Amino acid sequence: MTNELTPKFNPTEVEAGRYEKWLEADVFKPSGNPDAEPYSIVIPPPNVTGKLHLGHAWDTTLQDIIIRQKRMQGFDTLWLPGMDHAGIATQAKVAARLAEDGILPQDLGREKFLDKVWEWKDEYATTIKEQWGKMGISVDYSRERFTLDEGLSQAVRKVFVQLYNKGWIYRGEKLINWDPKAMTALSDIEVIHKEIDGAFYHITYQIEGSDEFVEIATTRPETFLGDTAVIVNEKDERYKHLVGKNVILPIINRVIPILTDDHADMEKGTGVVKITPAHDPNDFEVAMRHDLPMINMMNNDGTINENGGKYEGLDRFEARKQIVADLKELGQLVDIKPVRHEVGHSERTGVVVEPRLSTQWFVKMDELAKNAIANQTTEDAVEFYPPRFNDTFMQWMENVHDWVISRQLWWGHQIPAWYNEAGEMYVGEEAPEGEGWTQDADVLDTWFSSALWPFSTMGWPDENSADFKRYFPTSTLVTGYDIIFFWVSRMIFQSLEFTGKSPFHNVLIHGLIRDEEGRKMSKSLGNGIDPMDVIEKYGADALRWFLSNGSAPGQDVRFSYDKMDAAWNFINKIWNVSRYILMNAEDVSADAVSSALTKVANKTAGNVTDRWILTRLNDTARRVTEQMDKFEFGVAGHILYNFIWDEFANWYLELTKEVMFGEDEAEKDITRAVLLHVLDQVLRLLHPIMPFFTEEIFEKLPNTSGSIVVAEYPKVRPEFNDDKASEGVAMLIELITAVRNIRAEVNTPLSKAVPMLIKSEHADFLNAVSPYISRFTNPSELTIAKDLAVPEQAMSAVVTGAELYLPLAGLINIEEEIARLEKELAKWQKELDLVNKKLGNERFVANAKAEVVQKEKDKLADYQEKFDTVKARIAELKEN
Repeated sequence: MTNELTPKFNPTEVEAGRYEKWLEADVFKPSGNPDAEPYSIVIPPPNVTGKLHLGHAWDTTLQDIIIRQKRMQGFDTLWLPGMDHAGIATQAKVAARLAEDGILPQDLGREKFLDKVWEWKDEYATTIKEQWGKMGISVDYSRERFTLDEGLSQAVRKVFVQLYNKGWIYRGEKLINWDPKAMTALSDIEVIHKEIDGAFYHITYQIEGSDEFVEIATTRPETFLGDTAVIVNEKDERYKHLVGKNVILPIINRVIPILTDDHADMEKGTGVVKITPAHDPNDFEVAMRHDLPMINMMNNDGTINENGGKYEGLDRFEARKQIVADLKELGQLVDIKPVRHEVGHSERTGVVVEPRLSTQWFVKMDELAKNAIANQTTEDAVEFYPPRFNDTFMQWMENVHDWVISRQLWWGHQIPAWYNEAGEMYVGEEAPEGEGWTQDADVLDTWFSSALWPFSTMGWPDENSADFKRYFPTSTLVTGYDIIFFWVSRMIFQSLEFTGKSPFHNVLIHGLIRDEEGRKMSKSLGNGIDPMDVIEKYGADALRWFLSNGSAPGQDVRFSYDKMDAAWNFINKIWNVSRYILMNAEDVSADAVSSALTKVANKTAGNVTDRWILTRLNDTARRVTEQMDKFEFGVAGHILYNFIWDEFANWYLELTKEVMFGEDEAEKDITRAVLLHVLDQVLRLLHPIMPFFTEEIFEKLPNTSGSIVVAEYPKVRPEFNDDKASEGVAMLIELITAVRNIRAEVNTPLSKAVPMLIKSEHADFLNAVSPYISRFTNPSELTIAKDLAVPEQAMSAVVTGAELYLPLAGLINIEEEIARLEKELAKWQKELDLVNKKLGNERFVANAKAEVVQKEKDKLADYQEKFDTVKARIAELKEN
């Protein structure tokens, strides 16, 4: 058969070549339908330093789920892909590769080195796109961008010049974070503070012209080479007699003043503080207040410079050892006290960051931050999911410092500023006319260009660009909480400044992926997981299912191979169900399905189980869509899983065998049609999460055409709703389950027929479905009535709408049965307590939707009826 599925789901076979077929069919491009509502996403650009990691796989999976669903719902969808040049990281990677051949970047010069970086970019961009293909992400490659594209470079230059002309970009000498390995400035948020073992070194400075000494404590003794003062608090009686005098720095013998400043804390340490303005942010502020000189004692690579005397040329940490040894020999090292303290490390290279006075370019953040804060009170506010991350965003914007944007690199957007020998500076989008101008050698922070990503990729600064007019602002951004400061915040304030609009309507924040023990994945721990290895074993669909169902928005998730096994098993379950349906309904046409569904809806054909499953399908489609709209993919997945595995596969499919193994061909045709329709709708609901195997099965359905990528997403069809059928089959399932449980408790296999009595107000309905009861419970005789004599020695169960009795004389122990029923009574009492507590909560009753409150009241009535029935049955058994 052409529509036959293989006996076992094989992800490698199903996914091979599928992505290329989608690209060839151009199904990922916007529809171009002017009447459709636009929905756009720009992919968080991965940097071109290597392979995708699980965090990026999470980003792309969630975004692909969103865009695939919106595409199926008829939106004019654009998902724009691209990559980031990642200045520091990429330059470091290329330099390391060259170093393997004994080549330094300086040996090549700027232009030839950049040629090597472009080669790297092309190599790794190709790898990333291949990995995107394996993930199945449905982007429009005809619009792919890179942060160093000419169009994006034009946007960067325009933004820089406009901010400079407003006075919001300036060049100045300030204390910044310095990465001695990458030899570049870093912004505050590129510094990771790690707790490490260190020490407080207690050193004495001699008072000039006397035998008196003062004691200071520092964790960085090498910085005394740049000291320009010591300070005490003016209220500190211990040192009032020393104010105005000088101390002599040991070894280098420089004389520096003793000053008063509130920065000196009388209660902390000795109360005497050394001031090294060029290498400490607090000391820098003190120096500004007292107009102190600022001595930089360190080279770009972290070695001591000419201001370090005999230590010149030593690495900073080697200099520390030598200085400590020399101070000890002089008798001016008083003590070394171990301390555990936080030290800044470079986010990119991992080395200890050095606070260092340097001339850099900065963005003044006060006005930009004010605009972003004010916008969050308007209709254009960015909606964060979960909402608590709005507070994270606001707190950062309220406490933001000026942003150092220059980097001492070659790879990146070269700063559009030029200098001449006359000391003049020119800032412009293009080079100045005339001879003698040299462009600033620095490049801009990578995040400066990434901050423009949502609108620069759409054609800005050309505001008449078709994509900019149609798809900006973008609809949703998905990213991890670890880059709210790096990227999300910067996109918001730059977009507001240059387009007057927020860059996106929604920001969905997810957490971090951790290992099974809850640890953050890292190279040092060796616990990283390559998503491509996972796909190789389980397939992309299984990985995507895990990533979408792993946690709630904003929460971390633990990777687990057990969960991957469960995902694969779920897909295999659907595969087997589909195979069974296709084998039994290979020739059913679309017209036949439509006609059969109309008859079932009109109750002119079909049975109660058909009407039940269509009602449940409606409810599932409604609830899944609601949860997807709230980005609660885990909840949506849970709803889908329960419907597919329990209601559709375990119950409806089994119930249909009563018809499929029967003689009524007309009834079989109806059942085949319903099976095909439900399978079709299940595949569509699942497709955004698991695109590959759903397309594989969808194209084999006998009544479909085209790709599921652009198939219509399921909608609620009111004509299929049948509350009576839903309640009736729910009672039937509960009853069958109760019989199975009782049989299991008394070790009575299903193969052994036993008598069964059912007392119910719904006796007519239960008699109508008695063939199902007989098939699944195997009664030797079945009695169903509204009123009947209750046997004395019988196992019993209470289900919604019915009481079940199995007279199993000789197989039951009355005392054990009473004990069992008392446990059941306790269970219903617990349920009653929970519902009563909820309904007794005035806030819940006042604020919840009317249908939610009514649902709780219905539960209360149901639980009370079961409680009363079980209680009465216990009393009967005790009397007998």
